[in-house]
Amino acid sequence: MAEVLDVALRLAVIVIAFLTLPLIVGQTEHKAMAHMQSRLGPMYAGGFHGWAQLIADGVKFAQKEDVIPAAADRWVFSIAPAVALVPYLVVMAVIPVGPGLFGADLDVGVFFVLAVMGVGVLGSIMAGWSSANKYSALGGMRAAAQLMSYELPLVLAASSAAMAAGTLSLPGIVEAWRWWWLPWQLIGAVVFFVAGLAELRRPPFDMPIADSEIIMGPMTEYTGIRFALFLLSEYVGIVVLSALTAVLFLGGWQGPLLPGPVWTLIKIFALAFVVIWVRVSFPRFRADQLQKLAWIGLVPLALLQLALTGVVKVLFLS
Repeated sequence: MAEVLDVALRLAVIVIAFLTLPLIVGQTEHKAMAHMQSRLGPMYAGGFHGWAQLIADGVKFAQKEDVIPAAADRWVFSIAPAVALVPYLVVMAVIPVGPGLFGADLDVGVFFVLAVMGVGVLGSIMAGWSSANKYSALGGMRAAAQLMSYELPLVLAASSAAMAAGTLSLPGIVEAWRWWWLPWQLIGAVVFFVAGLAELRRPPFDMPIADSEIIMGPMTEYTGIRFALFLLSEYVGIVVLSALTAVLFLGGWQGPLLPGPVWTLIKIFALAFVVIWVRVSFPRFRADQLQKLAWIGLVPLALLQLALTGVVKVLFLS
């Protein structure tokens, strides 16, 4: 009975985090962008500092009509938002927040989370293919090309952290982490974070949903709650990417004075703020610039980090 209660409690905490942390990031993005770009709109809803903007957005999406194009593949069109969203819930189940505070400790945790995150991108591809819309199809093809390009540096960078720790377990990597990993794994951390941004299709890597070219890419034909689920998947993806970066390269719950879970949340929200900051600071990459960054920039850097990790492990830590 005690084991059942423990599992139920862990699942409840994961679901609560899944439902609340992305909303906090979304609200933070509203306010940060409003300050950085002098936007007045997000500062009015609800009065003081526009505190009700997120509620207003939710009501707006709930009121909109749910429309499915007549020529669309209705079954694929309907499940695409869930395919984009649910994998991130699965990933959150294995991300450690503190010592013993995780849903499950998998021996192959690193590869598990990377594989499941890749499934989430398929939601956009399914949406683009099933919408019977040329803009959606073009956005879906761009999403597929971006996934194939940036999955390799993402996996190579994560493999460097696993090699340094000598384990694929996420809690094991945090326990093995030392402060001098910061300069040692710096290249891998940057590559992992940038490649993760590209897989989330966040600016400046938002070619698949370039609104000035293809309206909203794979999401062009979506309305109401289905469209809101795609937006929610983006913010959950930000939380997951920030959490994985913190766990693999920043020591997760390790830190002075404060409790471990507090340190994990501080690192997650700091990285999420960087994601927002990047959005308002850089223009969108062209398609050729996206591919060049992946294959000429990130892949060689990730291989360099792997080589550096191997040399240090063999010469100094063996």
